[in-house]
Amino acid sequence: MAPGSALIPRLADLSPGTEALRYCFALPAHPESVAGARELTRTRLDAWRLGRDLGDAAVLIVSELVTNAIVHTASTRVVCELSRLGRRLRIAVQDQGHQPCGPRLRRSSDDEHGRGLLLVEAMSSAWGSHDAQDASGRIVWAELAHGTEQRSGTDRTC
Repeated sequence: MAPGSALIPRLADLSPGTEALRYCFALPAHPESVAGARELTRTRLDAWRLGRDLGDAAVLIVSELVTNAIVHTASTRVVCELSRLGRRLRIAVQDQGHQPCGPRLRRSSDDEHGRGLLLVEAMSSAWGSHDAQDASGRIVWAELAHGTEQRSGTDRTC
């Protein structure tokens, strides 16, 4: 097993020749940081040469997850980790505090806000959330498959 990080507990064994890449950044939990998160994500994914469609989806997901961490918690900073493992791109965003049940999908079209996770669900192959290992907040993650992988079920807590 590959060693985990603060945001991604442990990754599955890699088969020979499978490339694993990780990139992590932290930003102040201010609305202005969302644009910075998008820019950092785009720059890194362009360097990894993952393609424009995957990059566009990942940038949108990062934007939604970072926005949620800023709006719905009392965090002073937000940490984002991008990891590429074979044909999967995983995005994980950690805040410093959370509500007891974590993020929830809102399916009502009457809500002016709260549809961001519906976008995350629609664009990702899987997503979910869990408490940070040191109980310092919540991690919300999403995976994007590129190539031939198909959508799998979600893994949400609560």
